Amino acid sequence: MSRSRRMMAVVVAALLIAAMILPGLAVKAEAAEKPAEKPKVKVSLVGDNQTFEAGETKTLTVQITNNSGQELKNVEVAPDMSKEKAGAWPFVKDWKQYSAIIESVEDGKSKSVSFDFTRREGAKKNSYTIPFSVYVQGSDDAIVTDSIFVYAKNETVTPDPTPGDNSQNQGDAGNGSATGSGSDGADMNVAADDGAVAYSGGGSGSGGSSSDGSVPRVIVTGFDTNPAEVHAGSDFTLTIHLKNTSKKTKVQNMLFELEAPTEGTDEQTSAPAFLPTSGSNSIYLDGIKADGTADISITLNAKANLLQKPYSINLSMKYEGSQATQIESSSSISIPVKQDARFEFSEFEISPQTIEVGGEANVMCSLYNLGRIKLYNAKARFEGNGIKKQEIFIGNVEAGATGSIDAMLKGEKVTNGNSKITMTLSYEDESGNISETTKDFELEVTEAVDDSDMYMNTDGGVDAGSGGFPVVPVVVVIAIIAGAVAAVVFVKKKKKKQMLNEEEELLDELDRSSEDEREQP
Repeated sequence: MSRSRRMMAVVVAALLIAAMILPGLAVKAEAAEKPAEKPKVKVSLVGDNQTFEAGETKTLTVQITNNSGQELKNVEVAPDMSKEKAGAWPFVKDWKQYSAIIESVEDGKSKSVSFDFTRREGAKKNSYTIPFSVYVQGSDDAIVTDSIFVYAKNETVTPDPTPGDNSQNQGDAGNGSATGSGSDGADMNVAADDGAVAYSGGGSGSGGSSSDGSVPRVIVTGFDTNPAEVHAGSDFTLTIHLKNTSKKTKVQNMLFELEAPTEGTDEQTSAPAFLPTSGSNSIYLDGIKADGTADISITLNAKANLLQKPYSINLSMKYEGSQATQIESSSSISIPVKQDARFEFSEFEISPQTIEVGGEANVMCSLYNLGRIKLYNAKARFEGNGIKKQEIFIGNVEAGATGSIDAMLKGEKVTNGNSKITMTLSYEDESGNISETTKDFELEVTEAVDDSDMYMNTDGGVDAGSGGFPVVPVVVVIAIIAGAVAAVVFVKKKKKKQMLNEEEELLDELDRSSEDEREQP
């Protein structure tokens, strides 16, 4: 009996052990059969595998695909050069920081970044693996590192310099000057632009050539000023657009110096037309990639007494080619300078200060041109309550000259006391743009007096109409004057008649005396 119990206990224990072991074996088998999960963030090359000629610069575009299930922010993408030996890295390690920042990549979305690489001289003909690592905010380690492949074609070896060949040492004295100017360049901003641009202009230069025998040229494609119009006596920011015309060679260690023309008639007043606000006219730029563009900026002050005309600025350029050969070039730009019009008016001379409806007042003043520009086609327009609109033509007023304004203003309706009259002066600049300014004065217009408004009072007196004109004194004065004139005329006539009578009597006496003489024997 006890033996059978022992057998049953052994069977039960075996069943319990089997129940515990079998699920674990099933889970392991399932794990072994389940394939490994794909990376949640993937780095891939956009386009076909890239092939680099010796010394050639190309743009590699990599795409970041986010399948992590959440949005990634502040994503940094960089080639991981630490995973490769220095001799195996096929590209030039130049001034650029090989990293790019993406603000955010949403889950299930992709974004691309681009890097410019130049194949270094001496890189062997081979296929190269370029690892790219992805970092996110809050993590010091890369969340993923994927590799892309590039191919180096046409293996070249840099030849040793021949005896007496100092082409690689050209301009060594200038290198120190260029490097030193980078720390005190005047208000410098540098911005690169990878887009293709149409350009014109250029510069002349001399210096060493690149590995393919051509000299990389840097030209000026244009410029902008902020503000758009440069006024004498004001500050402005000059931005110059540059282009590296070489398709294969990058230029670097660039020094630019601006030289403005000197304006002034004597030593005390002569000075450059444009002066940098920081005191330095040098600008430093690290470099421009092959077939690339860049901008340089500097803040300048235009001399206050400049004439209104374009002024030329010379731009000298010193830079290095791919083999540190010194190259010099120059160009020029022309900046138009505007002078603000400056003038004053004299006080108005108004005669009379009060006019009747239908009457006229003479208004005169002088226009003093105190600026350095000519005022073209100047006109004065008078407008206001109670007068008829009037416009007169002044003409051209030279700088430092005086223009005369003389107008007759006619009253149209009665005003309640003095009314404001506005004179608007308009003139044109050299480009035909019209500007206006105003000056005000006061004039009173009263009601006109009509003789038919006069009537006789019941007392027999003469009263004036509503105009208030002093009619009675005027009538009395006229009557007195008329009486005096009549008296004078009467006296003159009486005297004339008396003289005639006296002459007749004298003639009669003469006649009688003649007759008496003839009658005597």
